[in-house]
Amino acid sequence: MIVEIYPQSTLYVLGIKSFCNAAFFNAAYSNNVRESKQLFLHMGIIMRIVSLLPSATEIICSLGFADSLVGVSHECDYPAEVLGLPKVTTSLIPEAASSKEIDALVRERLKTSKALYSLNQSVLEKLKPDLIITQALCDVCAVAEEEVREVVCKLPGTPQVINLAPMTLAQVFESMLQVGRAVGKEEHANTVVIAYQKRVDDVVLRSKKMVKNPRVVFLEWLDPPFCSGHWTPELIAMAGGIELIGRSGQPSRTLEWREVADAKPEMLFIAACGFNVERTMQDLPVLDKVMTQKEFASLKPDKVFVADGSQYFNRPGPRLVDSLEILAHAIDPIVHPLPSYLQPATKVNK
Repeated sequence: MIVEIYPQSTLYVLGIKSFCNAAFFNAAYSNNVRESKQLFLHMGIIMRIVSLLPSATEIICSLGFADSLVGVSHECDYPAEVLGLPKVTTSLIPEAASSKEIDALVRERLKTSKALYSLNQSVLEKLKPDLIITQALCDVCAVAEEEVREVVCKLPGTPQVINLAPMTLAQVFESMLQVGRAVGKEEHANTVVIAYQKRVDDVVLRSKKMVKNPRVVFLEWLDPPFCSGHWTPELIAMAGGIELIGRSGQPSRTLEWREVADAKPEMLFIAACGFNVERTMQDLPVLDKVMTQKEFASLKPDKVFVADGSQYFNRPGPRLVDSLEILAHAIDPIVHPLPSYLQPATKVNK
């Protein structure tokens, strides 16, 4: 039985109009997938891409391949043109769950090796992707790698799977190049990355003009508190701050509030993973309770900031550069003016 990998409209582009030729073409594609993909790319045929995480979706769109996306995860909400695409994942986390309840659920799932997200195989089959982009960085953030590979084996045409697992900003840029190579546009991807690197370099250069480098604690969760990790500590250093707890290239970890107090931060920056500013504000009573203690005397009330941790900081994609600029502006708004297209972090006590 011949499975039609490419629709008739695509085959017409190649001048393959008869059923027999189309069947042969699709069979050849199935028998020699990787080589055929490179041929299609060379001929300008648009690939069919499914992204299983928001950062990958943003990478694809930043490289100019939004039209190639045929499916995304339920969390992919940027840029706007992806909102109407079919969703291939669902979450097992209740929408009304508190931060503490989410944390407990995540810990329990990790103990049992059960995923927090599920993959809709029937939707994937209908989408007929050539390329699926997922991640192997965080067990909490997306569908488990094992489930992805198990489902892919059942799909027609055996799509190529790319796993992105960046731990640093440089590795995020390399992920962009990796996606560029997969779609046959590495040179273009390199040009895009150079432009983002220029913005990073500009921030680093301005930071050298700072008179004082504030002591910063960056929190990725409030109940319980989690320190920063992966790329965030280096963003803080680039922005002119001194991260007191988180370590570059290392995962974030659970903290006790005592550890935060003992670090004697002069600035607290909060970007809760998966939460916008409004949702994060709901957890601020937890912070208010501990900040009344004398151990937090080093932290001035007007140096507590909240940023959108869903859109920024926690997505290892191109908008980490936006995140850097938002963070730098919060650290020193005079040295680091904020680009007009970005919103500043919210100051908790003005």
